[in-house]
Parts: sequence; structure tokens; C-alpha cells
Amino acid sequence: MRTVSRLMRFALGIFAACAVALFCEVGSARAAEAAAWQPVPFLQLPEGWTLGACSAVAIDSRGEIFLFHRGEHPVIVCDAAGKIVRSWGDGAIGSAHGLRIDANDDVWLTDIGNHRVLKFDGHGKLLLSLGTGKAGDGADAFNKPTDVAFGSRGEFYVADGYGNSRVLKFSPSGALLHTWGALGSQRGEFRIPHAIVRDRKGRLLVGDRENDRIQVFDEDGKLLEVWSGFAPYGLALDREGRTYVADGRANEVLRLDEAGRVVERFGRKGRAAGEFDMPHMLAFDAAGNLFVTEINGRRVQKFVRR
Repeated sequence: MRTVSRLMRFALGIFAACAVALFCEVGSARAAEAAAWQPVPFLQLPEGWTLGACSAVAIDSRGEIFLFHRGEHPVIVCDAAGKIVRSWGDGAIGSAHGLRIDANDDVWLTDIGNHRVLKFDGHGKLLLSLGTGKAGDGADAFNKPTDVAFGSRGEFYVADGYGNSRVLKFSPSGALLHTWGALGSQRGEFRIPHAIVRDRKGRLLVGDRENDRIQVFDEDGKLLEVWSGFAPYGLALDREGRTYVADGRANEVLRLDEAGRVVERFGRKGRAAGEFDMPHMLAFDAAGNLFVTEINGRRVQKFVRR
């Protein structure tokens, strides 16, 4: 019995040493990844201005940064130095959610308060409005739509959303072409399709938030792959076409490889620079700088890669 006991203590000692080594290795890797991204001071708000929950951010071809938040001046536009150059959207937005900018520098907003998808020019002139203003699940209605992605020929896709569990494909003029998805956790089903982006291979990556996965489709809705293991609140591609995820549950930003495996991560819960309190959407500028919005943190952070 003494021999067995000694063997058990020896085995437990080996296990504990391995666990400590693994913990130190993971900690060192996370520290190195965090050090790769440096937060820098950015947005310069005028006196008296405050931010609500910051929902989305995007950058146009001129380098102007568009911030979408749940407060006065819901669309704030600033230059690369963070100085505000204009704002718009008061009275037109019910509740901010997604903001994307297409190849023509037009600005697309998803309004979960008014159940609409809106297209504006960069100065706030309305170009297209989809949705009835009330929640619905028909061809001409949305229920808290969350995000928009763009095809190669002017078509666009809407993730819809909190109330519905589907993706809709539209022609450039806004005519409905196709829809897919239903509420559930099986392959091809959704529990809050929260973000959508089209990658360089023409695949549609749909952040299936409450199922903790990204589902990958072709442009007509055929399921290709499922990538699991994180809560994809926001999706973005960097200038090399690599996929980044804002995981609002883990308060991290992740980089994925082409097969959906996590190859880099940084961040933790908090309000200090470089920490996150529900990161929601993210975007890159042409120089490779990363911008991350936070719902609970009520801010947008800028990161430069060292």
C-alpha cells in the first residue's frame, strides 16, 4: 500500500508540474499576443458630448472613421487623428447596431429600434430604406436586423437578427433574391445571426452568436463549414483578408486561420486601455490599425500592431 501511495503522490506531482507549465505557457502566449497590439489614444469628443453604447465602426476609402453609437449624434465621423469632422442621424435612428461601408463609400446601417436597413452617403443623405418600421418576418420586413455584407456584383446580404433567425440576399436595387435559416442549433440554423462578412474566397461568414460559432456559406446559402468555440459578436477582415472576431462574452479579440481555428487572441474584461467590456464590432483601416467598439464600455478603442 505504501508503494501504491508513493506512486500516486509521484503521479500527482508530475500532473501538477505539467499543469503549472501549461498555465505558464498559455499565460506567456497570451501576454505576447496582447503585446502585439498597442492601444493608443484616439477619439476627441467636443465638450459636452458623451457616447452611448458603441455598436459599430467602419472606415471609408478616404480614411474617415464612422462610429455608430446609442446616443445623441448617433453617427460620428472623425479623421485619422480622431478629430470629429461631422455627425448625423439624430431623429433618424431608433437604436444603433451595425455599420458597414461599401466599395462606393456608401454607409449602411442596421437599426434594431426601427427594424430597418438604411443606406446613406457619407454625409447622411438617405439613399435606400428597407423594412416597414415594424417587426416582421416577410419579404419586406425585418425583426431587429443586425448586420450587412456585400457581394461582388452589388448584391448585399442582411443578417436578421434578434427577432428572426435568417440571412436575406438582395439585388443592388433592394429586391429580395433569396433567404435561408431558421431558429435552432442544428447546422444551417441560427440563434441570433449577429454579424456577417464576405471573405476573399467569396464565402459568407455568419456569426451565429448564441450558438457560439461561425457558419460559413456560399453566396447562395449553401452551408460549407461550421467553426465553433467562441461567441462571434463582430466580424472583420484585415488588409490581408484574415478573419478577426470580437468575442463579446469572453471580452477578447480573436484572429482565425482559414479553417476557423484561433491563432491569436488578446484582451480581457475591464475598462483600462487594452481591456474590453463587451466588444461588439470591429474594423481595420488601410494602414492595418484596428478599431473595436464596446457596448458596456461605451467607447471605441484604436490599436496599432507593433
